[in-house]
Amino acid sequence: MITRMSTLFLRTLREDPADAEVPSHRLLVRAGYVRRVAPGIYSWLPLGLRVLRNIEQAVRAEMDAIGGQEIHLPSLLPKEPYEATGRWTEYGPNMFRLKDRKKADYLLGPTHEELFAQTVKGEYNSYRDFPVILYQVQTKYRDEERPRAGILRGREFVMKDSYSFDLDDEQLGSSYRLHRDAYTRLFDRLGLRYTVVAATSGAMGGSASEEFLAECPTGEDTFVRSSESDYAANVEAVTTPPAPELPVEGRPQAEVHHTPDTPTIESLVEFLNDAESDRKFTAADTLKNVLVKTRQPGAEEWTLLAVGVPGDREVDMKRLEAALEPAEVALVDDADFAANPFLVKGYVGPKALQDNGVRYLVDPRVSNGSAWVTGADKSDHHVVDLVCGRDFTPDGTIEAAEVREGDPSPDGHGVLQAARGIEIGHIFQLGRKYTDAISLDALGQDGKPKRVTMGSYGVGVSRLVAAIAEQHHDELGLVWPRAVAPADVHVVIAGKDDALGTEAERISTELDDAGVRVVLDDRNVSPGVKFADAELVGVPTILVVGKGLSRGVIELKDRASGERTEVAADEVVDQLVELVRS
Repeated sequence: MITRMSTLFLRTLREDPADAEVPSHRLLVRAGYVRRVAPGIYSWLPLGLRVLRNIEQAVRAEMDAIGGQEIHLPSLLPKEPYEATGRWTEYGPNMFRLKDRKKADYLLGPTHEELFAQTVKGEYNSYRDFPVILYQVQTKYRDEERPRAGILRGREFVMKDSYSFDLDDEQLGSSYRLHRDAYTRLFDRLGLRYTVVAATSGAMGGSASEEFLAECPTGEDTFVRSSESDYAANVEAVTTPPAPELPVEGRPQAEVHHTPDTPTIESLVEFLNDAESDRKFTAADTLKNVLVKTRQPGAEEWTLLAVGVPGDREVDMKRLEAALEPAEVALVDDADFAANPFLVKGYVGPKALQDNGVRYLVDPRVSNGSAWVTGADKSDHHVVDLVCGRDFTPDGTIEAAEVREGDPSPDGHGVLQAARGIEIGHIFQLGRKYTDAISLDALGQDGKPKRVTMGSYGVGVSRLVAAIAEQHHDELGLVWPRAVAPADVHVVIAGKDDALGTEAERISTELDDAGVRVVLDDRNVSPGVKFADAELVGVPTILVVGKGLSRGVIELKDRASGERTEVAADEVVDQLVELVRS
């Protein structure tokens, strides 16, 4: 059916929305694809819904191709399955919780591992039933603290989540690879530039985990890749090559120095270099001890934690939080220092931490035998040549220091280069976290029960609309790849002559009959308004019926390249049909 602009439920805007932060948000609102209802909640209007449905169709095609079977589970879920796995508390404030009239606890599903496992347990119990892949395309809910960037980070969103159920780890690896390959085909099909990166599993649990990131300067996720290999990882998943251990014998003894007014690394280094004529210090010679507090899901009490990193680096809170998940993490405040007087602000050292039972985790570069300048647990005092393994012993290591461009790549090849991206897919080898919680077993060939293992695989379907818009736009508007566009051809009647309208109707009808999706701008507005809207809406091919018709030609414009060509009016339908089908 021809979509007529004169009756299409569409209102384009000439001004950017006041709250728009990124191009996709600005253009999807201006082009009439979505409308904001509340923070992080958007309505999908006709053109936007078409793009969303096209992406859903592509997702379903790739899932069906690997043997996935679509089902549909409720979004309103009981508390009990999530309580059994611990995620009722682990999800923290990001989960929408509610009570019914009988005061029973429910949630709006952020993801469905528990329910899929429960569903499989109710239907399958023999080794003959496995492996199986189930999926759904469904609305999810997360109570984002700061919804932003339009549909990129919302509180309600559409997601494809699929789950594999296998009898052993080898089968799980095969299901994981099937999904990884399917995602590669899907994102190629959608015209995206993306990188697959190693990732952390977070509250999902499990072992292997990878993210698919659409490369974009406005992306929320920072990732790094090697300059000389195919290594790539989300910054939270980067591992620091540990420093080699050094002998402690013969090292200078640690000495406490009076270092007045040196509560910062910069002031400390400056003081030491002014005081020591035969030795020069840098920030990398110092050990910065950062105090945080952690709280486990469901707990009320906070616990102190100290993190030691080389002084030339900051603690990256996202990396720290990822390393400590599912615990909640916060920096200590003045009240915490007051309640723990052994913590001397700006001069905290390992000794007071260990004497008072504060857990102390250090960066992998703080290895046995390494010597440091750090706090002496006394105002205006630091200790020089404090040796790890001789003078203090950390409780372990932690990946919390910032990752920087130029750092050695963890695989030993080249250095790290930083980029930004939008997470569009995430795949996990979950293992048996969820099947253990509900005792999901299959009777094996030997007659003994065998615990089933799971994989979880997500695609942000509604987020893909924004990710594609971020990569495919220009100063005039959206530039959709044909695979997801709301139409194939946007026909513009550029004039008031009845002959122009008649020809536009003929072309549109013949294209529609041939299966080409057509938007026909038959509104009684100026050509300038029509051209501006055609550019803004972003259909891949713009067909102009205008002055050239008197010479028997139609103008075609490729929205992506801007290239214009004239085609004989009696040949234009055949040419477009061939273009679309190719």
